[in-house]
Amino acid sequence: MFTLKKNIGLVIVLALVVTMIVTYVNQRIEKSEAIHEQAKGFEVDLGEEVGLEKGQTAPDFTLINLQGEEVTLSELQGKKVVLNFWATWCPPCKAEMPHMQDYYEQYASKDNVEIIGVNLTYENETVKRVQQFVESYKLTFPIVLEHTQEVSKQYEILTIPSTFMIDTEGKIQHQILGPLDTSALRDYVTSID
Repeated sequence: MFTLKKNIGLVIVLALVVTMIVTYVNQRIEKSEAIHEQAKGFEVDLGEEVGLEKGQTAPDFTLINLQGEEVTLSELQGKKVVLNFWATWCPPCKAEMPHMQDYYEQYASKDNVEIIGVNLTYENETVKRVQQFVESYKLTFPIVLEHTQEVSKQYEILTIPSTFMIDTEGKIQHQILGPLDTSALRDYVTSID
């Protein structure tokens, strides 16, 4: 009889322990689900990675063109962008400009491209000198003036001409150091979306 009472006591204690464990586990599950539900309302925006590596979002900027209007890189999203850093005193830039203009006239609208020529105005350039250069080469694509080195520092420009090929989502796909001809421009542009 004593063993029967002992066994019943053990069963009751065991049942209480199991009940406590089940209750504890259920409370933890409910708490976890509540936290999960609460977290659904919050989106964590880690942002896009901005940088100069292939696939990174091109650093945004706003510069003034020769007509006095603002040009903002991010507003060109949806188009491919050929971003070219140059100066009037640079011989390779002088050699490249007729090719930029030729490409712009022949293919820019067909390829959904905008060329932005960033003149490094802070390097002994004057607006008058840039305008004379643009007129002598009959350039019709947008030329913007950089007076402060801020954009060229963002893009780590050490050599000119330097050109960045940016896709329709605003991401850098190619960086080219040195002059390009019309054929190379077309090849680079048609290789990106």
